[in-house]
Amino acid sequence: MKRFFTLERWLCLITFMSVSSFGWAGVNITSPNGKISVNLNTGQDISFEVSYMNKSKSTHVFTLSSVGILTQDGGGKQLKLKFMSRPKKIMEQYTMLTGKRKNCNNVGNECTYYFIDNMNRAVDLVFRVYNDGIAFRYVLPKVPHSAIADEMTTYKVASGIKRWTQNYITSYEGFYTCNTNGIGSHGQRQWGYPALFQTSESTWMLISEAGISRNNCASGLTNKDDPSCYKVHLAQNNVNASDSWASPWRVAIIGSLSDIVESTLITDVSDPCKLKDTSWIHPGVVSWIYWAYNHGSKDYQVVKKYIDMAQQLHLPYVLIDSEWDEMTNGGNVDDAVKYALSLGVKPLLWYNSSTSWVSKDAGGPFYRLNSPQNREKEFAWLNKIGVKGIKVDFFSGDSLSTMNYYMDLLEDAAKYKLMVNFHGATIPRGWQRTYPNLMSVEAVYGAEWYNNAPVLTDSAGHHNTTLPFTRNVIGSMDYTPCTFTDSQHPHKTSNAHELALTVVFESGLQHLPDRPSAYLSQPNEVKSFISHLPTAWDNIKLLSGYPGKSVVIARRKGQTWYIGGLNGMNKPCKLPLNLSFIKSKNLVVTLFKDGKKERSFDISKEAISNQIIQIPCLPYGGFVAVVSNK
Repeated sequence: MKRFFTLERWLCLITFMSVSSFGWAGVNITSPNGKISVNLNTGQDISFEVSYMNKSKSTHVFTLSSVGILTQDGGGKQLKLKFMSRPKKIMEQYTMLTGKRKNCNNVGNECTYYFIDNMNRAVDLVFRVYNDGIAFRYVLPKVPHSAIADEMTTYKVASGIKRWTQNYITSYEGFYTCNTNGIGSHGQRQWGYPALFQTSESTWMLISEAGISRNNCASGLTNKDDPSCYKVHLAQNNVNASDSWASPWRVAIIGSLSDIVESTLITDVSDPCKLKDTSWIHPGVVSWIYWAYNHGSKDYQVVKKYIDMAQQLHLPYVLIDSEWDEMTNGGNVDDAVKYALSLGVKPLLWYNSSTSWVSKDAGGPFYRLNSPQNREKEFAWLNKIGVKGIKVDFFSGDSLSTMNYYMDLLEDAAKYKLMVNFHGATIPRGWQRTYPNLMSVEAVYGAEWYNNAPVLTDSAGHHNTTLPFTRNVIGSMDYTPCTFTDSQHPHKTSNAHELALTVVFESGLQHLPDRPSAYLSQPNEVKSFISHLPTAWDNIKLLSGYPGKSVVIARRKGQTWYIGGLNGMNKPCKLPLNLSFIKSKNLVVTLFKDGKKERSFDISKEAISNQIIQIPCLPYGGFVAVVSNK
C-alpha cells in the first residue's frame, strides 16, 4: 500500500476522517451558485445523484449509476472509496479567438474521489461542478503495462423523457431526432455526442466530452442494455495506458435552454492554448466553390469567379477546394493563389486526409499530409506561396491514431501559420482553446447535403432549429450556410432564413457556398451585411426557442448585436424579438425579414422605442436584426 498512500493522499485521508462519521450519503459537491448538486452514494456499487435547483425546487437530473475504468488485465472492478479530497475552487479566465464568447470564465468547485479496485490499484475520479453543469475524468496514477478495456460510466435518465440524439456515424452527419423511448432508426442504440435531454419541463442536460489527449480515443454513448441508461462507448478498447493515464472529461451541461446554448463548459475544461503566437489567426467569411457545382476546383476560370466574388464583397478568404492539383483551363493552383493575393483575398486549400476515402471520386490531392516529413514539406510550401489555411477532409473515425493525427495536423500547421478546418471529421472536443488555429469542424448534416439527396428539402427547417441546441453548443460548426439558389435538390427555407443561419450558426470560418451571382444580385443592404459579418463573437444570448420549432439567438461583436431568428415549422409564425437585454434606449435596428415575394427580403431601418417586437415569418422563414446605438 505504500505507493497508494502518497503525501497528498494522507492529507486527503485526514479530510475523510473528519467527515466519515456523518456518512458518505451526506457528502456532496455543489456549484458555486448552489443550483447544481452532486451527491455520492456508496454501497455495493458507487453512484452519484445529480440534482438541479430550479425555481427554489430541487429536481433530479440523472444518476451516474456506474463509474470506473476496466483494464485488460482484469483491473478496475469492485471500486471501494478510500477517501475524498477537500473541495477546492477552480478560478480561471481565458480568451478565445473563435467561438461564442471571447472572454471566458472557468469557475467551479472540484473534488477528487480516491478509490482502489479489485487489484488494489488506485483509481481517482476528479469531479468538477459548475454553475452550468458537471465534468469529471478518471486518473490512473499507477498503471501497469495494460491496455484500457472499457469504461463503465453510465448516465441513467428517467424513462419517457424527450431526448434529441444522433445515430453514431464517424462523420457525425445526421439528424438529431426527438424520441422518448431511446431507440433510433432501425432499432439502433449507439449514439454520437452531443446528446440533449429534457429532464423536466424547464430543466435540460447536454452530454458530451472534452479534453482529448494523445493517450485517448474518443467515445460515444450506447443504451443497448437499457433505453434509459446511456453508457460511454469507447471507439477503441485496446488503448495502451501510460504510467499515469487520464481519460477525457465527461461533460454534462445542465440548466435552462439558455444555460445549454450559452455554455462554454467544453472549452472550460480543455487544456489552455499551446501556441505562443496567435497574432496571425484571423476568423472570417470565405467564398466556397463546391456547393454550386457539386465539384472541386479543377477549372481555373470558375475558381477566379469565386475570388472575384470575395473581392467584390470584401470577404477575407477564398477556399480552393478538392482537385486543385488537377486544375486546368488557363491556369493552375499557383496562378489561382497569385490571383487571389493580387486582389487582397487570402487563399485556403483543401486536402484529403488519405485515411478513409481515397479514390478518384473523393478528389485529391492525396498522401501529402500523412507522414511528418511530407507534412512539413507541404506546409512550408503553403506558407511560402501565401496560403493562410487548410481544409482537411475524410477522416477515419474516432480511434486513438486518428485523434493523434488531428493533433499532429494542428501542431504542425501552427508552425507555418496555417489555420485549419476539419471536414468529414469528429465533433469539437475543446481543441479550439488548446489549438486556436482550429477554426471550425464540419461534423454536421449541412447544406452540402442538398447536393447528395433530397432529404434536406423537407427537413432543413426542423434540423436548422435543432442544431443550435445540440451540435453547435460544443464548438464551431461548418454548416456552409446562406444559399439563396438551389443546388441539385431544392430548399424550402426563405432567403431571410438562409441569411439568419450566418448568425445563428457559429463558425470561425463561415463558408458562403452559393454561386457568385446569387450574392451579387442581392439588395445592397444584404451585400453590406455579408461584407461586415463577424465570425467570432464577444458574447451570446439565447432569446427564445425550442428544439425543432424555432430559435432566436443574439451574438455581440463590439457594441453591435446581431440577432438571427429561424422558423423551423412549415407554417407561418411570429418570432419574438425582445431587446430589453440591451441596456440602451437609443437603438437603431436594421431588420431583414421575409418579403411578400418568394425568396425576397423586406428590409427596414429605424430607431425603436418599443423593445419587444413580433416578427412575422413565412413557413421555414426567419429574420436578421442588426442592433446598434444611435
